[in-house]
Amino acid sequence: MRQSWIAALSATLLMQTVGSFVGQAVPVVAPSMTAALGIAPQSIGNFSSLNTLGAILFLVFGTPLVARFGPARMLQIGGLVGAASLLLAAAGVVGLLPLAALLMGIGYGPTGPAGSRILQATAPPRHRVLIFSVKQAGAPAGGALAGLVAAPVAATFGWQAALLSGVLVALLATLLLQPLRGALDAERNDAFPLREAFRLKRLAVPLTALRMHPVLPPLTLQAFAFAALQGSLFSFTVTWLVEAHGYTLTAAGTAFAAMQVAGVVGRLVLGWGADRLGDATRSLALHGLVAAGLAALWVMAGPGAAWPVTLLLAALCGFTAASWNGIFLAEVARVSPPDRVAEASSGAILLCFLGYLSAPTAFAFAVTATGSWTLPFLVACALLAGVSAFVGLWRRG
Repeated sequence: MRQSWIAALSATLLMQTVGSFVGQAVPVVAPSMTAALGIAPQSIGNFSSLNTLGAILFLVFGTPLVARFGPARMLQIGGLVGAASLLLAAAGVVGLLPLAALLMGIGYGPTGPAGSRILQATAPPRHRVLIFSVKQAGAPAGGALAGLVAAPVAATFGWQAALLSGVLVALLATLLLQPLRGALDAERNDAFPLREAFRLKRLAVPLTALRMHPVLPPLTLQAFAFAALQGSLFSFTVTWLVEAHGYTLTAAGTAFAAMQVAGVVGRLVLGWGADRLGDATRSLALHGLVAAGLAALWVMAGPGAAWPVTLLLAALCGFTAASWNGIFLAEVARVSPPDRVAEASSGAILLCFLGYLSAPTAFAFAVTATGSWTLPFLVACALLAGVSAFVGLWRRG
């Protein structure tokens, strides 16, 4: 049993990390890419939103494929699609960027439902939140790698070389997963009808998921607000530091990496704490208030501070604002019927992904309309603080 869950966690962590690296590579190299292609720097928000739309399309229509082909196989397919998306983006053709963004999101889509199905079947119950948090730590870990690897590669060899390095990483990870595929896909259903993936009733999956347990609506509302802030930070931090504060791409990438590395630590520490508290919804309400405050402090004081203070504030922001995902997914899996974990995870993740979808586009519009990068960051902080206070009061009642 111990070997089973360790192998499962290793596989899901690997693909979560790689999926995040692929997704964050473009925002990290955005200052160089947008300048080379002659487009506005804030337009990277539209790329991020289309990326999220691709993930949503998978969550709506692709979840049945997890049952048919198995979660590990779908993680491999996601890796290949992610590699293809970076190849398209690296072509340097503006007209191909929307397609690249959609494919990038579709490739990332399986990491949630497929990973949840694998871990729910193998994780020891008393450590479930921590194990889910370890898996989800792959998201900021991949972002950290993008900041530490893609930014210097882009500064030295060009932004296209940085994206091509992501292609190699995605292909290698897909190959490394193959030896574990037989064990992790043992419960796949080869007879599951593929037509289930394309029925319009799939559009009702989010609402069906919310009806599975009373805690899911407020929990998902909380996740939406977290996603809006995290999506804004991850999409724009590098571009904001370069465009508004004169940072070099390497320095901005380093600050971004500090935020992401702290997110890894935060997911582990706060996941362990949520296991001990025993009430993930209440934990996330307090978590959200702290995250909103520290993110506002980072935005207001971080870029102009001394370099060590800048890195500290970026890390504190990442520790809280990028560490909620594992707690959320573990709680969704815990309260869902065992045979419907993938479906419940897809529905809940889809709804919280609306935060990732809407926030970057709204952010880009706000920058264009007002000329301020600070205002949209603070609006995202205020949204999370307000929703967190509401959920905390609901839970207490």
